[in-house]
Amino acid sequence: MQISDRNGTVGFIGLGTMGREMALNLIKAGYAVRAYDVRKEAVEDLIPYGVRACEDLMDAARDADIVISMLPDTPQVEEVVYGEDGLLHSPPKGRLVVDMSTISPVAVRRMYADLKAAGIAFLDAPVSGGPVGAKNASLSIMIGGDRDAVLRAEPYFRAMGTTITHVGEAGSGQTVKLCNQLVCAINIQAICEALALGRASGVDLDKLRNVLLGGSAASWMLDKLGPAMIAGDASAGFRIDLMLKDLRLVQEQALSLSVPLPATALVTSQYIEARAHGEGSHGNQALFRVYDRMTNQTAA
Repeated sequence: MQISDRNGTVGFIGLGTMGREMALNLIKAGYAVRAYDVRKEAVEDLIPYGVRACEDLMDAARDADIVISMLPDTPQVEEVVYGEDGLLHSPPKGRLVVDMSTISPVAVRRMYADLKAAGIAFLDAPVSGGPVGAKNASLSIMIGGDRDAVLRAEPYFRAMGTTITHVGEAGSGQTVKLCNQLVCAINIQAICEALALGRASGVDLDKLRNVLLGGSAASWMLDKLGPAMIAGDASAGFRIDLMLKDLRLVQEQALSLSVPLPATALVTSQYIEARAHGEGSHGNQALFRVYDRMTNQTAA
């Protein structure tokens, strides 16, 4: 595929399950993408699609109109900003940086202030929609930061998502994402409990799911993860470890604001139990295996 730069150049940092698909959608939209990941094979895998492989962060950022990062946790994003070859020392040509990871709102506000002092615009723009949304360019993107930077970044967001919302000042995007993850985790737990009760009562779980989908208990999680829970399929999509990281960030934010979140505390303990039993690399539907153990059932 021929690389086109008619719409601008993107330095893309982080080609995991989500980042890979997001970078590909930027290519499809006509952007030139210069990519870097600590795993060289992740970058090399995208060369046939038109991505330019970069040996280091500085190479990816140097000529970019925008740098986008999609990384596992706060320390990795801080390294991209503050590291020896970080963006504070080697800002992109466009002096616009967007982090689309899910990280600490406190860290976001610090990075925003430090980058702004250096003349670099910074947006926190975490996403919801999972691997399917990333692949289909249908992500929901929640953005914190200055309005003029949002307007500059919006065309790039349109290549990756369908719901693009500027929710407020720096850190607001991460706060909204943490609220999203809170709802998702508790919803997954509720589905697990319904399936566990139905199973113990001798109800056909496929029929139970179909009935719930037809009424007010319907949800994206029940639709997408329910079949895997019932089948005992723990294959990774959005992993247990990543949700547990997000729930840790939720709890940190809540503690700093003295907001009690009892349901979040309970589901977090169940995610910890899942990881303790080796489920950390499995998809979120593997939370149902906690209920297998609690009810002395064998997973399908």
